[in-house]
Amino acid sequence: MNSTPLLRYFGFELADEQDSIYAFSPVYKIDNKIVKRTQYPMESAINLIKYTTYLKDAGIPIVTPVDLHTSNPQQIEEEVYICYPYIDGTTYRGVGTEIKQAGELLGKIHLLSSRDNSFNLNKYDVFDFTYEEVDEHVKEIAKNAATSTIDFDFQGLRNLLYTAVENQEKLKNASLIWIETPHDYKANNLVFTKDPVIIDPDNAKWIPRIFDLALALLLFHNELSSAPNRVFTPLEWQLFLEGYSVHQTLTRNEKEMWQAGLLHVFLDEVMWLIAEVKEDWQRVEQRELFVSLLNMITNAEEYRLI
Repeated sequence: MNSTPLLRYFGFELADEQDSIYAFSPVYKIDNKIVKRTQYPMESAINLIKYTTYLKDAGIPIVTPVDLHTSNPQQIEEEVYICYPYIDGTTYRGVGTEIKQAGELLGKIHLLSSRDNSFNLNKYDVFDFTYEEVDEHVKEIAKNAATSTIDFDFQGLRNLLYTAVENQEKLKNASLIWIETPHDYKANNLVFTKDPVIIDPDNAKWIPRIFDLALALLLFHNELSSAPNRVFTPLEWQLFLEGYSVHQTLTRNEKEMWQAGLLHVFLDEVMWLIAEVKEDWQRVEQRELFVSLLNMITNAEEYRLI
């Protein structure tokens, strides 16, 4: 849908089409407000709003829908859109204070989780990857890397991801701590004022706690020009965990399952990204991040939980 009729649903009468401020999905900034897609169907969107409002009322800096003269959110055709306030602040730069602040905020959010998914967020259930999918994706990753003359042990990566496939049933049935979380906890979804503010909570899920941590480790610096073109260093990861641990204590079982969980999240969230988004390999900053991800996952023992 074009921006003009979409924005009209929210009461914004604009003569000209608006450009999205985000390259990968429609996100429009109008009068210090943001209109973007959220969870579908409407029932999921309402559950999300109940959860984010709960977090905000508990002191978490997070966007919630603005008051409009029209309904907010709204279902438009087969999608649901929402209007949030625009948060004016600075973007993440990868300095130590920001890393620790981000870790502490995630710890606060996890602390506020119910024990039984009381907000009925969508439950993570991706435990069905196959060896054939790994073969196909590793082949594409190797092709993408070849265009940039990157030397890497792709057979070793294939074997590692085979292990992730084998571990799926064990992870699915493991006695892990599950939590409500905005998920997709990355630097480009935070704006730094005095404290970081979550500006994109729309991927909220009920998910194992270590999976949420693993995604932060793997993709915190993804698609943000002001962030380093790499994953956290082991020291930066320990700084993130130092902030996180102010509010959270991980269990022995979570620590024992951490490497398997990290590899599973790589299988789910990273494998397709570096295989299918071929154009990103032509951008220096993304190519460097992808190479960093490949090197990191083959040396994941350097990234421990404290």
